Amino acid sequence: MGPMLENRVAIITGSGRGIGRAAALAFANEGAAVVVSDLDPEPAEATVTEIQKIGGKAVSHVGDVSAPGFAEQIVQKAVDTWGGLHILVNNAGFTWDSLVHKMTEDQWDKILDIHLKAPFRLIRAAKPCFCDAAKAEMRQTGSAVARKIINISSVAGVGGNVGQANYSSAKAGIIGLTKTISKEWARYNVQSNCVAFGFIDTRLTQEKEKGIAVDTGTQKVAVGVPAKQRDAFIQMIPMGRAGTPEEAANAILFFASPLSNYVSGQMLICGGGFSM
Repeated sequence: MGPMLENRVAIITGSGRGIGRAAALAFANEGAAVVVSDLDPEPAEATVTEIQKIGGKAVSHVGDVSAPGFAEQIVQKAVDTWGGLHILVNNAGFTWDSLVHKMTEDQWDKILDIHLKAPFRLIRAAKPCFCDAAKAEMRQTGSAVARKIINISSVAGVGGNVGQANYSSAKAGIIGLTKTISKEWARYNVQSNCVAFGFIDTRLTQEKEKGIAVDTGTQKVAVGVPAKQRDAFIQMIPMGRAGTPEEAANAILFFASPLSNYVSGQMLICGGGFSM
């Protein structure tokens, strides 16, 4: 058996760091050509360089996934570079926490825009590469190549989480979007699934005391989890530890691969045994 993603083109948003970076490397290792997308140019180019070092194919596309026109531009980048698109991973995002009665509308809107509206726009922009291409293939050969949409959710979207009304709502919404697309585009041989992550060890889950911040475009937002709360979360995980970005990427890889060609509309919790 050859590489599972040979002759496939993938877009992975938020792939300059963390889970997205690990997924980009895993995809490239399985033969995919990857459009690496990040808000910042340095991590995006670093991921591209890593992929090229292992003999893979990658190109970067820098920008804010929530910006108007971004979706059409990155899809066009895939088409212009490699002639099409087969896999879309909506991974980009961050958290901006506050108790609901203290949450500003800017906090609410920004998180919903990134985690729910941006994936909607990207899926819509991918329609010609997914549905129209499939129709052409069916006319020519009688069947269409399997194409994949993998959305990233969270256990917060399944069970809610204190201080994350915006994030939990967006991550619950992405599950509904995933299931709807699985029904609307099934006739084009598109499989739409999502992975709901538990506690994965990335910069967004580091101790908040380390002072890590994300630039939202209008201001810098501190991310991370207070040390005591972080320890408490980890103690709740049956496996007793946080997941690695590589372990998280493998769950995404399953849904991107031919192994899931008859799996659609599903949500997989990747959380070390943690369940809701």
